[in-house]
Amino acid sequence: MDFKHEIIALLKPATKLSEEELSPLVASPPDPKLGDYAFPCFKLGKNAKEEADKLKAKLKLPKFIEKVEVSGPYLNFFLSKTFLVEQTLSAIRQERKKYGAGTEKKSIVVEFCSPNTNKPLHLGHVRNMALGDALSRILAFRGNKVHPVEIINDRGVHICKSMLAYERWGNSQKPDKKTDHFVGDFYVLFATKAKEDEHLEQEAQEILIKWEHGDKKVLALWKKMNKWVVDGFRQTYTKFGVKFEKEYFESDFYTKGKDIAYDGLEKGFFVKDETGAIVAPLDDFGLGKKVIVRGDGTAVYITQDLHLAELRYQEFKCDQQIYVVASEQNLHFKQLFKLMELFQRPYAKNLYHLNYGLVNLPTGRMKSREGTVVDADDIMEEMFGLAEKEIRARYTELSEAEIKKRAHDIGISALRFYMLRVDAIKEMIFNPQESISFEGETGPYVQYTHARACSIIRKAAEKASAKISLKVDFSKLKEKEELAVVKLLYEFPEAVSKAAELYKPHIITSHLLLLAQRFNEFYHAQQVISDDKELMKARLLLVDGVRQVLANGLGLLGITALEEM
Repeated sequence: MDFKHEIIALLKPATKLSEEELSPLVASPPDPKLGDYAFPCFKLGKNAKEEADKLKAKLKLPKFIEKVEVSGPYLNFFLSKTFLVEQTLSAIRQERKKYGAGTEKKSIVVEFCSPNTNKPLHLGHVRNMALGDALSRILAFRGNKVHPVEIINDRGVHICKSMLAYERWGNSQKPDKKTDHFVGDFYVLFATKAKEDEHLEQEAQEILIKWEHGDKKVLALWKKMNKWVVDGFRQTYTKFGVKFEKEYFESDFYTKGKDIAYDGLEKGFFVKDETGAIVAPLDDFGLGKKVIVRGDGTAVYITQDLHLAELRYQEFKCDQQIYVVASEQNLHFKQLFKLMELFQRPYAKNLYHLNYGLVNLPTGRMKSREGTVVDADDIMEEMFGLAEKEIRARYTELSEAEIKKRAHDIGISALRFYMLRVDAIKEMIFNPQESISFEGETGPYVQYTHARACSIIRKAAEKASAKISLKVDFSKLKEKEELAVVKLLYEFPEAVSKAAELYKPHIITSHLLLLAQRFNEFYHAQQVISDDKELMKARLLLVDGVRQVLANGLGLLGITALEEM
């Protein structure tokens, strides 16, 4: 039961306010002692306290409300605890993996990762992948048809820099390491050499022009190095656990974007500047001037984006397109969306930029050109190693295969959860040692809590032959620790709905952390397996509800809910 919705329905005839007016007013008070929901009566008259008293007298309470109390200008609603417990635990047990799911029916494209083929994926891409994958899972869980896609930026002057370095100093050698790392070394080498030779930047630009004119030698080198990098990317995606419905390659359609640019120039949307570049004059909208095609005729990122938005709209008949890209590109997307609006594209109002802050290390900001970036593969391997060390210290009888599997699942959990636990808009510092802890605000802590719930259920079956059942006395669950857990279980669907609506996966991580903390408080304060059979049955159902909700929530984050740690 949606208690807030039911309370709003109760208030509508008594207050003469509409559902739209009541919805933002009915909320959970900050102090649980003030009830489960509160309604401020300021809109009902000049003396809100008197209006609250009048309203209380008018209401005929349904069975799910235990009582209402006036507190100053507020009317506070106290839910029947037994009713709340029964409704919540019954719903979880019946819906199981679908608990918290929705019935939305939108078609949504989510673009994320979208790397350049001049270097391997790095720690910033890890945050991007965690956000994009989690958002895709959350939106799909709410009932939408989600299309996770990426654009692989496989052309441009940055690609040519790696090519030039390989051509000049690579001696035609074949990769002697993971192929994307091999190519990335030449990008760093180019930056080093360019400090000594200022002509290298111009040479890279000349290679780009040759590429766009179809030079056979340049294209052959590009295809070889491009394949090395893309093969490496796909290995990293598999290890991290992300899949894309479709990969777009900039090289396949950047000319389509140039066609749009020339068409826009002809129609007066764009102008040419003093360098011969095609430019979008967006000064009247506070967005400056945006280069669409350079003076030498080569394309830039927005060239492709102009075409890609149209292409995806046609392919997926999508209601929304979401771009998961770092906040450094905020202006780029404001300019892109404004252009779509000026072009009167039907999807212009349904484009959204999910921007996120940079990921830094305790030692400072990463820089690709200087080779100070932490590669995604390296950080994953470090996380697997830290997890394996923790597992070996705790368990001595696990097989090597099981140790490796758990190390992978815990390592990925630590990495994903840490990247998602703060609001995406904020910059963050990644601390590997802190993220892998089995205590604190971490993925392994939530996984461990899930494993603890599974362990309790197994022990109850072994020691007391107890099974999970809905045939319990729900009134047995009345301790404050039990009720605190039930309230969070009840609020899980709302947390999922809010995370989907606001595109904020950290709402899920926050809810799971709080649930894990409250469950552990319950576990330490109350005995589950006992001689009181009726109480044990009720508490086992509660434990199973926690297990299910933690599993559902972790799944939305792309994290495996382990049954044993």
